[in-house]
Amino acid sequence: MWLKATGIGLLVIVVVAFGIDRYYDQERSDLTDAVRQAAGGSYVRLPDGVAHYQVAGPDSGRVVVLVHGFSTPYYIWDPMFDDLAKAGFRVVRYDLYGRGYSDRPSVEYNADLFDRQLANLLAALKIPGPVDVAGLSMGGAVVETFANRHPDKTRSVILVDPVASRGGRQPWTLHVPVLRDWVMTVLVAPTMAAGQLSDFHHPERFPDWPARYAVQMRYRGFRHAILSTLLASEHRDVTLEYPGVGKLGLPVLLIWGKEDHTVPFALSEGIRKAIPQAEFHPIDDAGHIPYMEQPEVVNPIVIQFLRRLHK
Repeated sequence: MWLKATGIGLLVIVVVAFGIDRYYDQERSDLTDAVRQAAGGSYVRLPDGVAHYQVAGPDSGRVVVLVHGFSTPYYIWDPMFDDLAKAGFRVVRYDLYGRGYSDRPSVEYNADLFDRQLANLLAALKIPGPVDVAGLSMGGAVVETFANRHPDKTRSVILVDPVASRGGRQPWTLHVPVLRDWVMTVLVAPTMAAGQLSDFHHPERFPDWPARYAVQMRYRGFRHAILSTLLASEHRDVTLEYPGVGKLGLPVLLIWGKEDHTVPFALSEGIRKAIPQAEFHPIDDAGHIPYMEQPEVVNPIVIQFLRRLHK
């Protein structure tokens, strides 16, 4: 009788857990050609999957590549993208794999994958380099890695509130197969869209931000990409990339919102020591995405930096 009751109890728990999972599961669609066509932008098939990208500015302009952060797609660069194109630069931005309208391949989302994606995208677009690469947050690690691995293809590096600490151990629940998928579906993913507002010092200015973010979460593979990226970060110390760029002697521009609580402003000191040639601009009254909150301050700094190098 006891074994029967235990079995029934476990079955009830499994059924309830499955029902909760289905209720919270937002990934109910596949990325199809029709979806991508409606979304706009351009697409190219690379060795690891299809990449969503956009190019603007004159064909003869100097190429600047913008790499977004951990999970928000390329629209996070909107004001910078537009201003650079208007200033005469050839600007490229794209969605990292697993984000936006780029593919969600079933692979490990680590530094090698993101470096390949950037290198393969430039090759597919027939951009031999060197190029100026700009990275926001985790995108800072992507462009630092790219510069260290492809110094001949890198003209300068622009870092905006880049990740600046060692990867920490994720909760044990994210290491247990099956359980971690349930945790991502029920506990993690439902909070992610609204959680993006914490990147701003003035979130009230961006009321549509969560809704824009949530669109990408409809398509299967998003949670896998986020989980894989988190787990891969445990085994990597991104701070080791910065001294490498410092030794390369490349021109570096470092911009940081003084009210950043995602990657605290105090961490900028370590990067400045690692890259002594970096031109540093702290931005008042701005959080983790300073060019969104203070575009009239930040974007001219970037344009002037690039124009000085072009002389």
